[in-house]
Amino acid sequence: MRYPSSFVLAVFGLLALWPWLSGSYGSDLVAKIMIYALLALSLELLVGSTGLVCFGQAAFFGIGAYAALLLAPADDSAPSLWVLLLSSVTLAAVFAFAVGSLSLRTQGVYFIMVTLAFSQMAYYVVHDTPLGGGTDGIYMYVKPSWGWIDLDQPNHMYGLIWVSLLLGFVFLSQLLRSPFGRALSGIRVNEQRMKATGFSVFGYKLAAFTLSGAIAGWAGFLFAIKDGFVNPELLSWHLSGAVLVMIILGGLGHIRGALMGAFAFALLQELFQSEAVFGSYAKHWHLGLGLAVMACVAFMPHGLVALPRQLRERLTGRNHAKTSAQKWQGHA
Repeated sequence: MRYPSSFVLAVFGLLALWPWLSGSYGSDLVAKIMIYALLALSLELLVGSTGLVCFGQAAFFGIGAYAALLLAPADDSAPSLWVLLLSSVTLAAVFAFAVGSLSLRTQGVYFIMVTLAFSQMAYYVVHDTPLGGGTDGIYMYVKPSWGWIDLDQPNHMYGLIWVSLLLGFVFLSQLLRSPFGRALSGIRVNEQRMKATGFSVFGYKLAAFTLSGAIAGWAGFLFAIKDGFVNPELLSWHLSGAVLVMIILGGLGHIRGALMGAFAFALLQELFQSEAVFGSYAKHWHLGLGLAVMACVAFMPHGLVALPRQLRERLTGRNHAKTSAQKWQGHA
């Protein structure tokens, strides 16, 4: 299912206008979802485009977040926005390169378990050592700045997140249409045939893995400077699992699906956590969210991105059956 470019423009246009259409709570919620959408895009590059089911994406996200706070000046001076951004992305990419160099030598469930093991190793480094402040996490008291950009102003912070998501989406769109992206698609479909035709499959997968980690670190950086606080839960396997559910919910193989899945998952979670809707049952929101995701997967096996096609096919089938019945009655 290919949406016209006008659909994507309309979505990003609505997101750009959202701060003026909603209150502070709505803007903050959408800003948070956009960060998770950027993280979902990074995983979509691995799972949907390359066929690598990674269960350690939260590690790259958390490393980017922790780097932003740990590398900020110890005094009260405002850190440089670009220095922190480049540092977070670079450190996440370096860690992804190291993990990919080892984990990509395995396949299938072994690859999943190795990436999970590396993610948990990073989790316990910040959880059990003074480096990341332990379970208490660490705080950023002065947000980074650059020129007229003042990230203490909610609209400036929202704008930075919106621009980041837009750039990430456009970059991956062009990348997947390039020869590099076509090679990744070929590896996903038939890795052995790609090897037989002379492609360096390991090199392509390592490049995709490293790039995915860099984008996840970018998302982690945005999360850290938005809230000014990080804790070890950012590197937990729960977040890796949640992001994997996002891209499955949206539809694997489509970067638009990653965006749709991130928004759908976050909004469903927000709905089931609402005491105004579910009252005291809101504390059991995991049950409602799980049932909703199961229903979506059962009735939309190809994800939200394929829902318009699915509805059109059903409608066309009904119209065809109705026309056939009318013709049969006419002949009778």
